[in-house]
Amino acid sequence: MRLLDTDVLVDAVRGFPPALRWLASLTEQPKIPGIVLMELVEGCANKLELLRVQKMVEPYVLCWPAPSDNQNALSILIQARLSHNIGLEDALIAATALGLGATLCTFNTKRFSAVPGLVMEQPFERG
Repeated sequence: MRLLDTDVLVDAVRGFPPALRWLASLTEQPKIPGIVLMELVEGCANKLELLRVQKMVEPYVLCWPAPSDNQNALSILIQARLSHNIGLEDALIAATALGLGATLCTFNTKRFSAVPGLVMEQPFERG
């Protein structure tokens, strides 16, 4: 199973061709952490952008952290906040991926590299 990080979906929402091609090529539909959708909504500057985000994520299943993931997110935040600048959202995204045994599709590998056991994939070339 794959989970999509915010940066991957931002590229898709903006219509970046490599992102759209990659998503279209997948045989199994990835999922989106609910925190990622919240970050996308938070980044919207107007109603048109919000509608674009809503339309883009409509076919995806949202995944939310389980109670045990929340404790793991706190541990990740304590361990990696100062060394890798991991914030609350990234800690929750990483903990959700770990809890589901999922691969996190992201370009933020430097930050997430501080999370032991997290499997990551850079899904397409950004050029």
